[in-house]
Amino acid sequence: VVGLTGGVATGKSTVSSLLRDRGYPIVDADLLAREAVLPGTSAYTAIAKTFGEGILQPDGSLDRRKLGSVIFNDEGKRKQLNRIVHPAVKKAMIWGVLRAWIRGEKVCIVDVPLLIESGDWKWVGKVIVVYTSAEIQLQRLMKRDGSTHEDAASRLNSQLPITEKPPYADYVVENSGTLMELEMETQLLINKLTSESGGLIWLICWLIPPIGILFGLKSLAWKWLRGNKKRASRKRV
Repeated sequence: VVGLTGGVATGKSTVSSLLRDRGYPIVDADLLAREAVLPGTSAYTAIAKTFGEGILQPDGSLDRRKLGSVIFNDEGKRKQLNRIVHPAVKKAMIWGVLRAWIRGEKVCIVDVPLLIESGDWKWVGKVIVVYTSAEIQLQRLMKRDGSTHEDAASRLNSQLPITEKPPYADYVVENSGTLMELEMETQLLINKLTSESGGLIWLICWLIPPIGILFGLKSLAWKWLRGNKKRASRKRV
């Protein structure tokens, strides 16, 4: 299970699409989050009850823009929303990963914008960070959304700085250039994923789930230990 993350306007969604086009199964947390709050779901009912009908559109669906404006500058309300939505999304993500495993997929990509912030990086075998400099990130965000420098900077400041994410990564996809360069970077990533997945060990783990679980726990334990040492070393530098 490989976690894919980045930051707003870094190109994470483009990399996710490129991986999907190459045949990798993608478990998209943003898509699952939208599905989790559709009318009729338990999360939808809880959101309407918590934040009032003012955040609903005339047809009864959730007005994401209004809800965003409510929680944007209110940490307490943002935490309330997360407590409602996150459990439903995580449950759907687990089912998505299990379906990929049942199909015999050798790699499953979990696309999670807040993979690092939420702590979910601890529960994936590898982490991909799509990276670009903060300056380019700001310029792209202004161009993409037509926002002012102040608004774009405010949005970036509300997130974990992109410069703090590479220490968590097993793979860093550099996206400071053109789309063609990004495609080349993604192909290099695919080559690494292909070389590191599959083989006899994978087959044994897939055919005998208890062995797969033991290998997975061992891999996670080693990853946490190695990751903590690596981040501590970078902080000292």
